Amino acid sequence: MKASRILIEGWVTSFRYPAFISGFQPSLPVPPLSTIYGLISAAKGDLITPEDLSVGYIFTHRGKAVDLETIYELSGLKGKSNVIKREFLVDPKLYLYLDDPSYGKYFKNPHYPLLLGRSTDLVTVSQIKQVNLDERSNVQLGKTILPLGTEGAYGTIQALPTHFTDTIPRKAVGTKPFIMMNQFFDYTQECSYDEEMEWGIWFHKG
Repeated sequence: MKASRILIEGWVTSFRYPAFISGFQPSLPVPPLSTIYGLISAAKGDLITPEDLSVGYIFTHRGKAVDLETIYELSGLKGKSNVIKREFLVDPKLYLYLDDPSYGKYFKNPHYPLLLGRSTDLVTVSQIKQVNLDERSNVQLGKTILPLGTEGAYGTIQALPTHFTDTIPRKAVGTKPFIMMNQFFDYTQECSYDEEMEWGIWFHKG
């Protein structure tokens, strides 16, 4: 299988838990699918959904910390500022796999700025490479989200949308339970495999 592998790096990022509205804001350990499709949509300049493209990804970071952040709470046309504690991840790296290699060109000259997590989490594209992926069993799989029920996977289970509409207001679409697998584990079943990186890739399909 031919695919594009795109390495995206940043300084910090934070992925919000949908259930946390106020107070301390922890970060999801790995980005949700909606963040991935938002990133691809920003690169192309058009809405991309799971029906258009299948994706897989591996996400790493070097640690996490907590910072104070000013937020603005709106009520109609009025708003007031508040200060909250937000957890963030340091030196994030996203290895993004796209099953349609032609999409790699959109990351050479993105239509909109590329962001991870918050609107301030700017990232850069460090590498775009065409790769051949094998199908292999008994591989290291993880550092991504996986569908609930994936054999051998464990971790926090969270209901997450796969993408959002481009309407105002935006609406979450395709919400499903996922396992947030923030480490590798031995996966015995067959999946796509990147021999150069020595890890398996789970492709999310529409």
